[in-house]
Amino acid sequence: HLGSEQSSEMATESDATSLLLDSKCSVSSVLNRDVKQYGKQFLFDGNEETCWNSDQGEQQHIALQFSSAVSLSTIVVRFQGGFVGKECNVEGRSASSGSTFHLGDFFPEDINAVQRFDVACLEPVNRIKLIFSSTTDFFGRITIYHLDVLGRTSPA
Repeated sequence: HLGSEQSSEMATESDATSLLLDSKCSVSSVLNRDVKQYGKQFLFDGNEETCWNSDQGEQQHIALQFSSAVSLSTIVVRFQGGFVGKECNVEGRSASSGSTFHLGDFFPEDINAVQRFDVACLEPVNRIKLIFSSTTDFFGRITIYHLDVLGRTSPA
């Protein structure tokens, strides 16, 4: 599963930057379809008062499409306690072959604090999908106030 230590093959903290500036995002759902209050744009707006809130249901997800190949190193997320993904995994799509593969599992704590999960991404990807297989909410909702994906652009 995803851990807190990085191997020498991954981007180091010093050369890892946010990969979100040149990405497109899609989400599985928005609470009551109210994108003005709970839409995906609030994942990245830097405002601690706004959030993406999924609707109820199993297998909520966030997908990010990058304009070029990237090597991930870290996922940074701040959930709302009580609406946290319990069993989560990351899938990547190979930038060269287009095939989808499992990058790792992560298990966030049910807290409001920022959490970091290191990713062992040994092959450049152009798309990732964060899948929340189960949540701490009885109805399967997820609430995220902040999301960032760190890494570096891969050589062409």
